[in-house]
Amino acid sequence: MARLLALFVALVLSVTAARADSCWVHNGSLMRLQDAGTLRLFSYEVPRVGLRSAGVWRGTVLFDGENLGGWYRGFARVFSSSCPGEPLDYYVEGPVTGGQTRVILQGAREVYNDCRPTGRYTTDLLVFDYSHRC
Repeated sequence: MARLLALFVALVLSVTAARADSCWVHNGSLMRLQDAGTLRLFSYEVPRVGLRSAGVWRGTVLFDGENLGGWYRGFARVFSSSCPGEPLDYYVEGPVTGGQTRVILQGAREVYNDCRPTGRYTTDLLVFDYSHRC
C-alpha cells in the first residue's frame, strides 16, 4: 500500500498535465481529490474541527487507490486522538454515483481500543460529495 501511495505521488508530480484536482465534502471536512490516470487520492484540504487532535492536517491522505470504470477501490485510513500519527489502514471500495458527484466507499476495519486491536470489526461508510468550493 505504501508503494501504491509513493507511485501515485511520483506520477502526480511527473505528469502534471494529466492531473486534475477537485474538491469534495466528507463528514464535515473539505477534501481534495487528485487523479492521475486511474489512480485516485482523497486528502484533507480543510479538516473539520476536532481532527487535529488525531493528527489530521491539510494534506493528510484519507484514501488512496484507483477508479476502474466508476468503481473506486483502495485503502482508507481511520484516525484516533488516542493514537495520533498512527492511522489504521483498511480496504474500501464502492461506486461513483449521482452523475459523477458522489463517491461512496465501504469497508470493514478492526476496532482498536487505546491503540490495541480488540478482535472486533465494524463497517465504515465513507461518502464524498462534490463541492464547487475549493
